[in-house]
Amino acid sequence: MSSLPMEVIEMMGQTMMKVVPVTIGLGLVFTALSHFWACNPGKPWWRKSELVTDICYWFFVPVFARVLRIGLLVLGAGVVFNIHDADALVAFYDNGHGPLSELPLWVQALLFLVASDFMLYWLHRMFHSGGFWKYHAIHHSSEDLEWISAARFHPVNLFIGTIMVDVILLMAGISPNIMLWVGPFTTFHSAFVHANLNWTLGPFKYVLATPVFHRWHHTSQEEGGNTNFAGTFPLWDIWFGTFRMPEHKLPDNYGVDDGSVPAEIGGQLAYPFRQ
Repeated sequence: MSSLPMEVIEMMGQTMMKVVPVTIGLGLVFTALSHFWACNPGKPWWRKSELVTDICYWFFVPVFARVLRIGLLVLGAGVVFNIHDADALVAFYDNGHGPLSELPLWVQALLFLVASDFMLYWLHRMFHSGGFWKYHAIHHSSEDLEWISAARFHPVNLFIGTIMVDVILLMAGISPNIMLWVGPFTTFHSAFVHANLNWTLGPFKYVLATPVFHRWHHTSQEEGGNTNFAGTFPLWDIWFGTFRMPEHKLPDNYGVDDGSVPAEIGGQLAYPFRQ
């Protein structure tokens, strides 16, 4: 067996070793929190419908994203910067490059979060329109919205709506070392906004996306499905007129309006190509 497949297998193993303890930790945290502050009281997350589907995505997405992200960074360095040697690639990406890499790491991390969230806001709106919706409908198909629903993304949605943004910013010169800070934050926050919690964070609801903010986005089109597109900073929704947080009311029913998305992961991966 050649070295490349072995490296990919090793990378997958390393990713799994990180995902398992994180999953256990998040499961315990949100089990405790939703017991006291559930937005929609009822059965616990481990009894939700389509749990097996969400678990498959939860473990598949990190591996797929990491392998594809690294592959695109290698390809981009070769095509854009004419770098093909392995040692040169490591040196090129190790601490970033150009003016952005000279900024303090915390500034680079903040810049990455803001820039990526701005791009993701508009990509998210794009996926709610035209031919892109059939891919994004997979994410909205969960009717029992829970923290583990955060990873339910079709590979096409994941590629265009997340991975490409990371690759663009890293190729622009931001150091990959910021992922040591940004990675855990985005993993926790993504699970947090999908969690069954009634938290709005009071006046901070205009600063950071909360469970109630994002759960309105997962309701029907009439209720709020075309609002609250920001992943992290609601500021974009406020500026561009898509912010929705009704007073003294909590979101309730979730899922796609026509209920046409299959429940199992195989059917969901094939769904967009059958439309």
